[in-house]
Amino acid sequence: MFRERFANINPFRSLGLRIFLIICLVGILPVMLLRSIILRSYETRALSVRVSEIQNQCTILANHLVTYGYLTDQSSETVNAELEQFSALYDGRIMVIDGDLKIIKDTYSISQGKIMISEEILRCFDKTSISRHDRKNRYIEFTTPINDIETGSVIGVILTSVSTDNIAETIKIMSRKAYLFTIIAAVLTVCFGVFVSINLIKPFREVNMALIRVEEGFTDDKVSVPAYNETMVISESFNRLMEKMKTLEASRQEFVSNVSHELKTPITSMKVLADSLIQNDDAPVEIYREFMKDITEEIDREDKIINDLLSLVKLDRTSNDLMNITNVDVNKMVEDVLKRVRPIADKEKVDLILESIRPVTAQIDEIKLSLAVMNVVENAIKYNKENGWVRVAVDADHQFFTITVSDSGIGIPEESLAHIYERFYRVDKSHSRMIGGTGLGLAIARNAILMHDGAIRAESTEGVGTSFIIKVPLKSLNVTTAGSIKDNEETEEEEK
Repeated sequence: MFRERFANINPFRSLGLRIFLIICLVGILPVMLLRSIILRSYETRALSVRVSEIQNQCTILANHLVTYGYLTDQSSETVNAELEQFSALYDGRIMVIDGDLKIIKDTYSISQGKIMISEEILRCFDKTSISRHDRKNRYIEFTTPINDIETGSVIGVILTSVSTDNIAETIKIMSRKAYLFTIIAAVLTVCFGVFVSINLIKPFREVNMALIRVEEGFTDDKVSVPAYNETMVISESFNRLMEKMKTLEASRQEFVSNVSHELKTPITSMKVLADSLIQNDDAPVEIYREFMKDITEEIDREDKIINDLLSLVKLDRTSNDLMNITNVDVNKMVEDVLKRVRPIADKEKVDLILESIRPVTAQIDEIKLSLAVMNVVENAIKYNKENGWVRVAVDADHQFFTITVSDSGIGIPEESLAHIYERFYRVDKSHSRMIGGTGLGLAIARNAILMHDGAIRAESTEGVGTSFIIKVPLKSLNVTTAGSIKDNEETEEEEK
């Protein structure tokens, strides 16, 4: 099951892999960069020291050349020995060039006696010494002026070329050691990255496995993975979600049970009445009429339950049922509702009072909101006292309109206020059965009001009365119904 769930998951989106890659990059890249910096720094420093050292030796050698008059007489064995010794010591080549640009001494004996003209030589005669490093051929070349002791003018130039093979070999050895160190650091970093990523991801895997076990029904225990704050928060959020799902499931089961009971009760009553008539062959006509009247009442009751259920289902399907929003005179709508329920009020000896505080026009679905108001008013009538009253007040501000339905009825216990909008919930079941309530009226009303982005709340004192306050926006927030509003306004203009 686990493999099936993760077969199509992109591994490159894995948090563990990303953590591993980050650790590897953070661990290996600095080592490689440090290796490069150290090798380059060593090379620069070694070349600088070598040039400085040889430059000093060349300056001393230039002074000896002047002292022994070597530019005019190259027979001095002392100077020739120094030149040869210098060349052998630094594995280099020395050429002494006089004022006529003639090479008077070449330790390699290749160019001796030739004329040498180059930018470095000419610039050195202008007292500008130049050094150059040829990394490819691995040597350093620089010039040293030979100055006249009395005048200070440049009378010759020493051109020195020194091999850097020993520096290159040292760098090569260091580079091999640095590579070895880099490989060791990379292996350690990879191991550390694997260890850290596995341990970081492990709690999340535990959360996932716990969720899978709950989903597959192996357990309904709470998920608890307190390894990190994040996993603890995820566990707590999931547990809260599970509690809500359990509550919804219990509500669903209770709803199904209530629907079955409510639909079955009238059928059972009708069956009992019908069986009684069948078994009594000599029953008088009056008994038949009485039983048939009872059967008719049970049929009406069954019809009302079914109609209320259909209304509730229709109101629940808001996504598939486009509301017919029009500009409605709310005062007139409420007045029409009271006209329709007045026969019920007269039968129950309850006075209906309409209080229009100000004229109200709003963008609403008149049929759905009328149904909501009618259910609330009917409840206020049915659960009232004899010679009681129901007052309906219509008011508005700049943003919302309110319909307040107050009654002098039996009231609602405080502990029941939170449940009155639940389907089939009844505060007084015996009284509800007696008056024929289905327990769906307030659920239907609440759904219709929520479809208008409105709200309904109840205030009640047991034995004194109840007030339901319905609050709905004056302008519809449902943009999908803008066309119907526009069409309605155009129709009104045409009628005018």
